[in-house]
Amino acid sequence: MMHESAALDRMFQALSDRSRRGMVDRLGHGPASVSELAEPLTMALPTVMKHLAVLEKSGLVHSEKSGRVRTYHLRKDALEQLEHWLAAHKAGFNKAFDRLEQFLADEQSE
Repeated sequence: MMHESAALDRMFQALSDRSRRGMVDRLGHGPASVSELAEPLTMALPTVMKHLAVLEKSGLVHSEKSGRVRTYHLRKDALEQLEHWLAAHKAGFNKAFDRLEQFLADEQSE
């Protein structure tokens, strides 16, 4: 359980950055090279590489090198882990919001 928790922590931390979420969105359309991922961003290539290293360490992406080109791929199994965690907690979140909604409605009627 602790291993799963640490893996989820790394994934959520990686996704906390807008640039990295953009890279994940782009990789959702298919593999891309570093330069393709860097193209829409206004940051230096070494910074892009650091972001990609965070994504790779989190397990959300993996890369392969062919010649001089490093290509990144989205790891769909990692996204499934996130989806599973969210689905498992969604019912509890909804219950809490329902209780809050009822509490606020009761407060307004008093």
